[in-house]
Amino acid sequence: MRCPYCGSEDSQVKDSRPAEDGAAIRRRRICPDCGGRFTTFERVQLRELMVAKKTGRKAPFDRDKLLKSFEIALRKRPVDRDRIERAVSGIVRRLESSGETEISSEEIGLQVLEALKALDDVGFVRYASVYRDFSHVDDFEKILAEVAAKIARDPGADG
Repeated sequence: MRCPYCGSEDSQVKDSRPAEDGAAIRRRRICPDCGGRFTTFERVQLRELMVAKKTGRKAPFDRDKLLKSFEIALRKRPVDRDRIERAVSGIVRRLESSGETEISSEEIGLQVLEALKALDDVGFVRYASVYRDFSHVDDFEKILAEVAAKIARDPGADG
């Protein structure tokens, strides 16, 4: 594994342990050239996925980009990092096992919305406001009515 600090082609694994409920292996590494320490994750990849954007452009699926969208939506929210990792891993597993090699960005966005709805209502509204391109206060009122209806059905689900 290439060192992210000095670019050396050689690094040594100092510690390995399961991560993400056994779906990945977390490895602590050290570079013998510069002494830099860094972490890598090893995951099973069932197939190479491509994302079909709304513009028609296609791009390789990027798990880190998916994780980043969760982190942005849930910034400063009391949601455990492990729960976020499990949600991301679940989405990736569903996408990989769907049998499709090309997934629309819209489908990924819908899966993120569903996962956020279960994790945190504020994160859900934040993501929905960008994903659904809110342009007026009425858009927020509609989504908040959805959240209020969910809380009324299940009072313990208020994020």
